[in-house]
Amino acid sequence: MRLAFTPGEPAGIGPDLAVRIAQRAQPAELVAIADPDLLQARARAIGLPLRLVEADFSRAPEPSPAGTLSFDAIRCAEPVQPGALNPANARYVLDGIDRAVDLCRADRCAGLVTGPVHKAVINDAGIVFSGHTGYLADRCESPVPVMMLTTDDGALRVALATVHIPLADVPAALTRATLTHVLRVTDDSLRTRFGIERPRLLVAGLNPHAGENGYLGREEIDTIAPVIEAERARGLDLIGPLPADTLFTPHRLAGADAVVAMYHDQGLPVIKHLGFGRTVNVSLGLPIVRTSVDHGTALDLAGSDAVDTGSLQAAIDTAVRMCQAAASL
Repeated sequence: MRLAFTPGEPAGIGPDLAVRIAQRAQPAELVAIADPDLLQARARAIGLPLRLVEADFSRAPEPSPAGTLSFDAIRCAEPVQPGALNPANARYVLDGIDRAVDLCRADRCAGLVTGPVHKAVINDAGIVFSGHTGYLADRCESPVPVMMLTTDDGALRVALATVHIPLADVPAALTRATLTHVLRVTDDSLRTRFGIERPRLLVAGLNPHAGENGYLGREEIDTIAPVIEAERARGLDLIGPLPADTLFTPHRLAGADAVVAMYHDQGLPVIKHLGFGRTVNVSLGLPIVRTSVDHGTALDLAGSDAVDTGSLQAAIDTAVRMCQAAASL
């Protein structure tokens, strides 16, 4: 298959990742939607060979051999200095995402793998941007996706009911409609994108001890438990609401296919502790397959020898498996 890859912020480690991931053979044809001059300049900076081949979407895809990277050219507005953000190049980042989405929706690419972007510099350029997930939802004209992180081996998957909002805003954002959407999208995506016939989901409570029968908060009683009961009646295999402090123990996780956490820092510290550098961010509920690295732009590492491709390789491998599962339906 053919996968689109957007390296993201040009001053960050995205171009480094593209150069380094090209040093070994890939299970799919990886097409970098990027400025080829930028990629060659970064390859020279880090002292690695790179053969760039312009993508030909009229032919059947072939797995990328070691040392070679396909590309679909878009151009930076201004020269790039590793580690130095430039708002003039913000549009370049978004143009790459737009082009990749178009390729996926036209079935020229089977899925999209994204590198890290820098939200602040895009906003500094006068473009309102809250992150990849919302931007992709708008581009695909789809409901808000569900953010899920998975380890590369699938040993743990964590989906989020709320994402990048202040902790003080979580209770109000955690509505019955929101949680229902998250549970249904997660269940459906595990079936259609991961090939799991009947997913079992562990659902966390919001409060300590899952509310302690209302003494430590009523969200479990008023919102979470009623939604779980309603969705069980529809056929979903749900267990909860469970206290988050014991949910991630091996006994609880045995036989579970994913955990649904109520907020960002309830679930992600656990999975990143387990597998940082090999975990993958997956957008569930989009009409296209999209995976991403689990880290940021690391401006201080751009152009250095300290860039690790573990998460990117995991994102590529996960995208391949998701595309294969979808194609088998």
